[in-house]
Amino acid sequence: MTDEFDTMRAALRATPQPDPDAKAAALRLAMENFDRAQGSTDPARLSEDRPARAGFLKGVLTMFKSLTSPGALATTTSVAALLIGLAVVLPQMNHTDPTPGLGTIEPASRLKTDDSSAAAVPTLPEPETRAETRAETLNAPALSDATGAGQTAPAPTPPPNAKRAAVSKGLVAAPDAAGQTVMAEQSVIADGPLSAGPLSAGPLPAESLSTESDLSQAMPDTESFAHAAANPVHITADDPVSTFSVDVDTAAYSVIRASLNAGQLPPPDAVRIEEMVNYFPYDYPAPTASGAPFTDTVTVMPTPWNANTRLVHIALQGRLPALENRPALNLVFLIDTSGSMDEPAKLPLLKQSLGLMLGKLRPQDQVAIVAYAGSAGTVLPPTSGADHAAILAALDNLSAGGGTAGAEGLALAYQVAKTMQGDGEVSRILLATDGDFNVGIADPEALKTYVATQRDGGTYLSVLGFGRGNLDDATMQALAQNGNGQAAYIDTLSEAQKVLVDQVSGALFPIADDVKIQVEWNPAQVAEYRLIGYETRALRREDFNNDRVDAGEIGAGLQVTALYEVTAPDSPALLNTPLRYQTDPAAVSATELGYLRLRYKEPGQDASNLIETAIQPDTATSPEARFAAAIAGWGQLLQHAPYLGTWGWDQAITLATDNRGPDPYGYRTEAVTLMRLSQSL
Repeated sequence: MTDEFDTMRAALRATPQPDPDAKAAALRLAMENFDRAQGSTDPARLSEDRPARAGFLKGVLTMFKSLTSPGALATTTSVAALLIGLAVVLPQMNHTDPTPGLGTIEPASRLKTDDSSAAAVPTLPEPETRAETRAETLNAPALSDATGAGQTAPAPTPPPNAKRAAVSKGLVAAPDAAGQTVMAEQSVIADGPLSAGPLSAGPLPAESLSTESDLSQAMPDTESFAHAAANPVHITADDPVSTFSVDVDTAAYSVIRASLNAGQLPPPDAVRIEEMVNYFPYDYPAPTASGAPFTDTVTVMPTPWNANTRLVHIALQGRLPALENRPALNLVFLIDTSGSMDEPAKLPLLKQSLGLMLGKLRPQDQVAIVAYAGSAGTVLPPTSGADHAAILAALDNLSAGGGTAGAEGLALAYQVAKTMQGDGEVSRILLATDGDFNVGIADPEALKTYVATQRDGGTYLSVLGFGRGNLDDATMQALAQNGNGQAAYIDTLSEAQKVLVDQVSGALFPIADDVKIQVEWNPAQVAEYRLIGYETRALRREDFNNDRVDAGEIGAGLQVTALYEVTAPDSPALLNTPLRYQTDPAAVSATELGYLRLRYKEPGQDASNLIETAIQPDTATSPEARFAAAIAGWGQLLQHAPYLGTWGWDQAITLATDNRGPDPYGYRTEAVTLMRLSQSL
């Protein structure tokens, strides 16, 4: 035995010392080969896009460096053995990727359901995982350089817009044989159409199915928000009329809360003040049993941030019919199951959230579920709202994977909703998504037109947003507005309780459509005015009397709040120098600040009704109005609005704290906490 060790020791001593330059060149080449195999030769490539094993492989290369240090060169044969081992292990690792398969949804044309059971749920097949794609990259054919060393062919780096440039099928608006607007399917690559054909519920081409899931890890933050420049100060003598559509969305408040809880101030474009103000319940006077479906209350108070102006607070309160008097509700859950939904705050939270509302449904209500990813399919046919087991089983069976055929999913959801409609019933689609409409939409404007057409057919569309990073808030808002529905963002199960349980008894039942507000200001009392918020809901003056112009919807029991800041002609707060030549306002009433007009339609009606109210200066101020003013001030602070002077965070927090009033759900207390967090950040 001693002779054998002596022989081995002598052999090692006889091994020539490595050339340091050759060693450095070999190490550099090994690192380059590894980077090419991972597709990371582009310095801008995100580290998250590497396989899960990349950390281990990097550690092996670090070990390689330590073994080739001057103190370890005597163990050169061990280094050679390590390299031989890596040559064997690396290819094997490609076939043991732990990434699980993600389920997809069968298209409607291929679903097999048992007509005898409303709880039939299709079997969801396991598609290919991304392991094969990684294996192809790591096992790319070798090249030979001048020195004879093997190099791995570099993997192509996807272009920045690869998600949108992938070949896929989408929908565009097109006339049918009868001249009616329908959605037609077409293949698109980048912005150019390839071919068009009739609407089909079949799957998208294979090349588009994995586009989003393969590239989502490498894509940067793509969030976009519906936003417009803040409303300016208007001179009453020049522009005495202000017109806008009501808005009861709450998405902006939840997005702001999610940002603050993550330790960041929200993006300025995400701040929509009217959605912050309308997030909270208020104790407004309720309408009578007869007459208009809602009542309006107008109060005037000093402006918290400017002692020389006043705030005009306009409040609408919708009627809340008794539960037994409400029509049957037909709900279609349209659920995004694309690859981007595979995060805890997305599909898992979505399934929990929709499950919460089942206790509010009645036996006469119906629920259907449509899911969309690479293609759209019916997961649950129309089922009684009392069959909780069937609905929950269908929800539990969903998993994330594939592209985002959003337009195809909408078309199928409207088809399903149409089969559920009955006389006097309410049909509504709840679109639940992270808003990442990147595959399947050839023309977003055409899609909005399609949604508006379906709205006229009696089916409402509301949108629920989940998750962050690729939230397309702008598209979600447009779809909800064109679908006569609401847009909400759900970031916690508590928010799901508020949106889908506390409000489901009313918000889903419309009591007034196309609700518009118009205020004519009296130049004798108001020299300047500014509407706080509602920038994305602005209407032209002539739109108020045009019943063909769409506006907001009010659900049973819902509230709407709007705030104007107005300035008197003799106030030192005037921002504009009065003109020398103006019409004599002597004939105008000296007491009224303005005149409020409201238009609305009864659900299903084409002609609107008119309500008119004079705005008087001497009205009682309520804690409800003052709390709304505090929230409006908070929103302006987040926007860095130029109208607040020295009024700041401390004053906003004090105003909100002093006027919280009854707060049974803790929403207002939470708002004060978020205001303090905003101040700190």
